[in-house]
Amino acid sequence: MTTAYVVIDNSFRHAWQAQILLSRPLILPARHFVYPREAEEVERGALEVIVWPASLAAQDSSESSPSTQEFLATCALGFRDPAVPTGIWTSPRPNEICAVSGGYAYIIDTTAPEQFTMIPYRPVLEVRAIPEQDLLLFVGHHRIIAWGSGGQAWESAKLSDEGVTIGSVDGDVLHGMGWEMMSDKEIPFQVDLKSGERLTD
Repeated sequence: MTTAYVVIDNSFRHAWQAQILLSRPLILPARHFVYPREAEEVERGALEVIVWPASLAAQDSSESSPSTQEFLATCALGFRDPAVPTGIWTSPRPNEICAVSGGYAYIIDTTAPEQFTMIPYRPVLEVRAIPEQDLLLFVGHHRIIAWGSGGQAWESAKLSDEGVTIGSVDGDVLHGMGWEMMSDKEIPFQVDLKSGERLTD
C-alpha cells in the first residue's frame, strides 16, 4: 500500500512493537490476520503491519508462546484519499494497537489478534491521542468516539452536520468546531472528555 503520509504515534505506553511494510511479504509469517474478515475488502488495498506482541528485549525466541510470536496484520483500505488518516497508534490499553488504513480504524489485541474492534465511522477523519485523559479519539463527520483503558469510553452527541474539527484541550474540556447547515456557519462546541457530553455555553 502506498500513501502520501503515514502516521506513527507512540503517545501511550505499549507492550508491543510494530513496523509498517511497503507491501505484503512473499512468504507470510505463521500467524496472519486479516481485518475485517471479509476478504473482498482487502482486494482494494491494505495496510500491512508486522507486530511483535511483547518487547523484543524481553523475548526469548526459543521459548516464545503463541501470544508473543510476531504476526502480520492486513488491514483493509477504506479510501484512497490523503485527507483521511493512515498509520498506527498506541492505545490506552498497552496490549492494543490501533491501525488505521485509509480512514478504516482497527483496534487489535496484540496478545489475541483474532480479537479486534472496527470503529464504525466510514471514514474516521482524524485520530487524536490525549494521554492526559487516557483517551484515543476517533473523529467522524458528525460525532467523536473516545477509546479508553476499558474499551469504548463514550460517543458524543451530534456535533456537526458535516465535518468536525477538534482544536485545543483545556483540562477536561475539548474545544472544536462543527458546521451547521441551517446557518451555513462553523459553530464552536465544547465536549466533556470524562463523559462525552456536549457542554452548553
